[in-house]
Parts: sequence; structure tokens; C-alpha cells
Amino acid sequence: MTEPIDREQSAAEFTAFVAASSARLLRTAWLLTLNREQAQDLVQLTYAKTFAVWRRVRRDDAESYARRVLVNTHVDWWRRAPWRERATAEPPDRPTNDNAPETAALAERTALAAALRELTKRERTVVVLRYYLDVSEADVADQLKVTVGTVKSTASKALAKLRESQTLADFRPLARVSPLEEQR
Repeated sequence: MTEPIDREQSAAEFTAFVAASSARLLRTAWLLTLNREQAQDLVQLTYAKTFAVWRRVRRDDAESYARRVLVNTHVDWWRRAPWRERATAEPPDRPTNDNAPETAALAERTALAAALRELTKRERTVVVLRYYLDVSEADVADQLKVTVGTVKSTASKALAKLRESQTLADFRPLARVSPLEEQR
């Protein structure tokens, strides 16, 4: 029967510890991350890890222990930083100037995928093999079990369709003037 009281007392001690140390740990986390949302996530994770072992933590050194957990967790974060989520104050519902290149690239990929869907399966396959994967005409013909002439004519028709596609209209480069026209 003493165990439930022990748990209640332990929970109460942990709650008091959180109240007493949260401002200092949050300030430390902010200094490490220089980002309020990441600092809050870091402190929350620190408290979760500390609570999991709270029975073994020396009460007179609890904040030092939590600070070590905080720093070690932060080191783990930056070691795998390219793959980690990045916390922000607001969800990125609308493109901002910070991510405009990524947004433009996504829009271009989406339009290209839509334009490729307008092609027949054979045309799409030829375009992807020839121009995305840079496979030779002979190898494409061999893979599709058709003649090289069929690959050439299919690629020509597919590229013509892509040039005329309204889906890609916003992503077409400016028309280039041929060298002969420049001389006129």
C-alpha cells in the first residue's frame, strides 16, 4: 500500500521540480537552438526523459541531471539535423519568401507530373527512359521490345505534346532566337 503513496509523492516532487526549473531549462534550450518552438520541444522531451527515470535521479542534483539530458538530446538533434522536423510558430500553409524556391520547384514538378499523365503509357515511358534516365534509343527499344524508329517517333510525338501542353505553359523558358534570326 505504500507504493501508490510513493508514486503520488514522486509525481508531486516531479511537478514541483518542473515548476522550479522550467524557466532556466527553457532559457538554456533557447540558447542552444535559437528557436522558441524547438526550445520548447527540447525542454518537453527533456522532462519526458527525466520523468522516465525520476526514481533514480538524485533530488539534490535533479536540475543538473535534466540539463545534461537537454544538452545530450540537443546534440542528438543536430547530428541528424537534415532529417529532423523543424518546429515553427505557424504552420507553413502559405508560401513565404523563405521557401519560395522550394515552392516553385514543387509547383513545377507537380505540373510536369500532370503533363506526363496526359501522354500515353508508351510515350511517358519513352520520355522518362530517354530524357530523365538518359537511356540510349537502342536500349529503350530493347527494353520496350520495339524498333529504334518507333522509339524516335514516339519520343517526337510525346515531346510535341509536352510543348503544346497547357499544364506546362507557366514553366516554359523564354523563346530563344535562333542564330539565323539574330543576323537579320
